[in-house]
Amino acid sequence: MTTNPITVEDAAGEVPERVRRGIREADPAEVRPRDWEALCLAVRDGDGAVAGGLYGATSWGWLMIDGLWVDGALRGQGYGSRLLAEAEAIALRRGCRGAWLGTFDFQAREFYERHGYRVFAELPGFPAGHSHFHLKKDLSALPRLPG
Repeated sequence: MTTNPITVEDAAGEVPERVRRGIREADPAEVRPRDWEALCLAVRDGDGAVAGGLYGATSWGWLMIDGLWVDGALRGQGYGSRLLAEAEAIALRRGCRGAWLGTFDFQAREFYERHGYRVFAELPGFPAGHSHFHLKKDLSALPRLPG
C-alpha cells in the first residue's frame, strides 16, 4: 500500500478550489446545481474608505451571511440594519427562501434576533467561555421587490 503524504499548504493556493470542486462533483445527481453567487456590500466614509459591510453568498435558495460589520463611529445609525435588509432583498431577487449566519455571544446575536433571525444551534465552548450560535430566517414571507 502506497502512503501519500499530507502536506501543509498555502490557503491562497490551488487546494481550496480543488477541494470545493471535488465536493461539488460529489453532489448527488438529483440535487440541482449549487447556483453559488457571491454577495458583497459596503458602507464607505467620506474619503471612500470601507467603514462597514456585509459579505457572503447565495446558493440553493439560501442567503449565507459570512460577515457583517459596521465601524464603531457609525454604529447606532441604522447601517447594520440597512446592510442586512439590502442583502435580504438581493437574496429574494435571486430566488432565496431562507437566510443563515453565525455569530458569537459577544457579537450581534440580539441584533439578528431583532431582525427576525432565530437560533437553531449553539456550539458552547467556542471560544472557551463563550458560545457560537447559528441563526436562520425564513425569507419566504418577505415582500418580493422588483429587480
